[in-house]
This record gives sequence, structure tokens and C-alpha cells, in this order.
Amino acid sequence: MVERGTSLLKKMEISVAEAEKRTGKNTVNMQETYTVYLIEIRPAESVTEGGTPAAPDTLWRRYSEFELLRTYLLVTYPYIIIPPLPEKRAEFVWHKLSADNLDPDFVERRRVGLENFLLRVASHHVLSNDKIFFLFLTEVCKQKIANLWGKKLLLTFVLLYRRFTALKQYSDELNTVVSQLLRVRARVADRLYGVYKVHGNYGRVFSEWSAIEREMGDGLQSAGHHMDTYAASIDDILEEEEHYADQLKEYLFYTDAVRSVCKKHELMQYELEMASQDLAYKKQQKEELVTGTVRVFSLKGMTSKLFGSETQEQRESRLSAIEQSIEEGVEAVMEKNTECRDFVSAAWEDIERFKEQKDKDLREALISYAIMQISMCKKGIQVWSNAKDCFNKM
Repeated sequence: MVERGTSLLKKMEISVAEAEKRTGKNTVNMQETYTVYLIEIRPAESVTEGGTPAAPDTLWRRYSEFELLRTYLLVTYPYIIIPPLPEKRAEFVWHKLSADNLDPDFVERRRVGLENFLLRVASHHVLSNDKIFFLFLTEVCKQKIANLWGKKLLLTFVLLYRRFTALKQYSDELNTVVSQLLRVRARVADRLYGVYKVHGNYGRVFSEWSAIEREMGDGLQSAGHHMDTYAASIDDILEEEEHYADQLKEYLFYTDAVRSVCKKHELMQYELEMASQDLAYKKQQKEELVTGTVRVFSLKGMTSKLFGSETQEQRESRLSAIEQSIEEGVEAVMEKNTECRDFVSAAWEDIERFKEQKDKDLREALISYAIMQISMCKKGIQVWSNAKDCFNKM
């Protein structure tokens, strides 16, 4: 699903090769068990056709370090839809699947998801050029990421929601639809597992029946073997289904990234409105000073009534200060307006890129899932066709 011939991926190959369970002490000096993931990178030109690839550069990273990297990207590039990480703990699982975050199957799915995250970032024309991302792949730079993130985090306050309404609403609706789809899929998987396993009872009954028959014995025994094979096949089927479920979960988490872009735009719009209101207030102050008319109650107006009007020099001094303040306000509004316009332009460019990628990825995932279901049904038909042949030979 990731185009490898773009951006950073033209220069190097990136993979999360393996996962390893470790035990150590955490920040409060308590023993804990956690999983680390091996990142491997090698220059793309070092892999020649038919030749032996060069030994990769490697380093281990914890999931929390991937989280820190993504948070840094969110803060640094608020106009970009940052690729999501795989889930920290298993969600939308059918009952036979373990929800333990140290379960080997879950760790393997997360390893694939972390590799996909790195490939998506590396294939993005802006994110792939980020210095911190490159250091994440090549150096132990956790403190560097944390320091830079801490400085930028001060600038991110979500205050009001006014614009990008349609995009935010779509994101919320997509989140709801995908969540429902994953829940339905988990329920279907539970029932399907039971249906397949119950077919094992056919195998047991046919086998027991074959023991008391002479002419029908071989046919019944063979039919029983087909039923046993059918019952056992569900494990591989549902394991393959988890792969498609993980692809849907990726876009479930993408909806949070879309909402982050909307929130940043709302913040910028709010700052622009505040700057405009401040400028309007300063212009009103100038008008009141020039005309001598006070539109609203003010301390200065009350002071003038109690102690007399200010001198001409004082008025000219105040007028000069207000005019200077108005000039600064105009510049601030123009600056905020430019920032907002540039943000919208950059954000919508990335949103269009995301939409195209989303449509392509989800179309492929759904088609592949449908093909898998068709194949599963064909195998079921084949099993019963084989059983029918066995019965015909009795």
C-alpha cells in the first residue's frame, strides 16, 4: 500500500525486521516487561540484482518512542495528516484472539503496523525530509525529539472549532462507520468460528458410523476426513482476516490525524479573529479621541468628567500612541491572515493527497477481503462436493 519509489525511499530501504520481549526497570525503578522493535535501514543502491545486500544499520526502538516521534510530527506539521500508529492494545477482537499486548500474534501485527508507519512517513514529500525523523532511523535521539516537541507544544492550544466543519464531520462519520464495520466483522468471526468447528462433529459422527458399516464404511470415513479438514481450516482463514482488519484499523486511527488538522485550523482562525477584534477596538479608541465622543463606559471617560479634560499635548501624545498601535495591529492581522491562508493551502493539498491514498487503500483492502470470502465459500462448496462423491461411492 506504500509507494516505495518516492522521497526518502528512493535513497534507502526501511524495515522493522523483528520484535523482542525485554525486562527492565522503568522511570520509577519498578520492574516491567516490554517489547522493542528492530529498525533496519540500508542504502537503496546497495541492493543489486542477484547480489548480496549490504549489512543494514540497525537500532532498537520501543513503541513509546514511535509515539514520541508521531507527536513531534503532529506539532511540527499541523497542516499534514500524519500517518497513525498501530493500536497500543488490541481492540475489536473476536473472542478467540488474545487482547494481551505481549501476545506473539499481536506483537507481530504491531511490528507490521510500525513498519507501515515508517514507510508512510518516508514516502511523504514533506515528512521524509524532516531531520528528526532521519535521526529517529539512525541515532538514539529520544531526548532531541522530546526537547523540540516540548518547545513547540506550548503553541498548540485548541480553543474554538469553526472551520473545516465538513472535513471534521466526515472524519467523525468515517470513524463511526469503520468502528461499526470492525465490530460486525468481530461478531461474524466469532459465529463463523463456531460454525466451522461444529463441522468437526460431522467428522466424529461419520467416523463412528463407519465403524458399524461394511459397504458404507469407507465412504463415511472419507467424508468424515473432509469434515475434519473443513473444521480445521477456520484458524488460517481468521488469521488472514486479521490482516485486513488491521488495514481498516489504520484508517480508524487516521481519523484522529484529520481531526488534528481541523483543530489547528480552528486555532489559527480564532487567533485571526482576536487580532481583528483588537484592531477594531484600537480604531474605536482613535475615533473617540478625535471626536471626543465616548461610545461605551470607560475609566478614562469617567476620569475626564471628574478631573477635567486632558491637555492638547496629552491628546496628541495619546493619539500618536494609538496610531502606532493601530499600525502594529494592521500588521498583526495581515500576518495572521497570511499564516491562515498558507495553512489552508498546504493543508488542503495534503488532504487531497490523503483522500486519494485512502480511496486506493480501502478499495484494495475491501476487494481483497471480498476475494478471500469468495475463496472461503468455494472451499466450503468443494468440501461438500467431495463429501457427496464419497456418499455416491458407498
